[in-house]
Parts: sequence; C-alpha cells; structure tokens
Amino acid sequence: MENLPKKVRSKKLSTRVDLTAMVSVSFLLIIFFMVVGELAKPKVMDLSLPDNDCDDCLPGCVDATRIYTILLDKNDKIITYSGLLEYPREKPKKLIFENNSIRKEIFKKNKQISEYMTSMGKPKNGVIIIIKPSPKSNFKNLVDILDEMKIAKIDTYAIVDEYTPEESKLLASK
Repeated sequence: MENLPKKVRSKKLSTRVDLTAMVSVSFLLIIFFMVVGELAKPKVMDLSLPDNDCDDCLPGCVDATRIYTILLDKNDKIITYSGLLEYPREKPKKLIFENNSIRKEIFKKNKQISEYMTSMGKPKNGVIIIIKPSPKSNFKNLVDILDEMKIAKIDTYAIVDEYTPEESKLLASK
C-alpha cells in the first residue's frame, strides 16, 4: 500500500471577481444619462407681448408712454425722446457720451415710467427702449449704449436701423 500513488489535489483558485472597472463604468453611465436628461429639457425664453386691454396704445398695441427712443449720431451725440416723435411726451433732448449723462437719463426715465405704470395698476410693465444708430455713428457708441441697458437693468429694448423722416430731420438739425 505504500507504493500507491497519492492523489494529486488541484489547487483551488480564487473565485473573487474584481468589480472596480464595472463600478467605474456604471458611474460614467449614470453621469452620462443625467447630463443627457438635463440637456433634453426644453429651454424657454421670456417673451414680452403687448397688452390687449390698452387704451393709449400704438397700432401694435404697445402703450406709447412706455417707449423711450435713443438716436445715436456721429461725434458721440445722442438725441432722446419719449413716446412718439409726432406726439412727444417731452421735448427731445440732446446728450453726449460723457459724465454718465445717458445713464442718468435712462435711470430717470425707467423710474418715471415704472412709477406711472404702477399707478395704472401694471407694475410689471417697464420702459421699452428703442435704440436707433445712424449710419454716421460708430460701433463703440452702440456697444456703450448696450452696456448702459445692462447696467440700468432694462429688460425690453430693441435696435432698429430705420429712421422716420422726422427723426432724420431731428438728426440733421444742430
């Protein structure tokens, strides 16, 4: 019996599985789907529409008292007026880009119109500024006036490149 060969036992291998790579992949997938889900949400932009129940309105149903127009001219000159030029709320003002004169005027006009609209029962309706750069004005003035809109926190403004004949005459007068 001593000469019988011994049974060779096989060595047991470890059954442990390393899941580190699987955890990393699962975290990457979770992050990916979170980002895709966030990007898939529709983005909405606020849109200011005119009131339908307006008495003193323009043809497009915008209250003329809310409109403030800024005409940009050459040599840093600015002409401003409230309402329509045919029926101005006040006499057009001539300003220049120095000493923050346009900033003070924008703040003043925004406050006036906001107070007026609040007294009319429409506190959310503020000033609407129309910026009209002339062909003779420079790009720097346009950028400066857009900076003033941001500083004054003006929500509703537009850049328009068309002039009425009355505005052209106003710019031509010295």
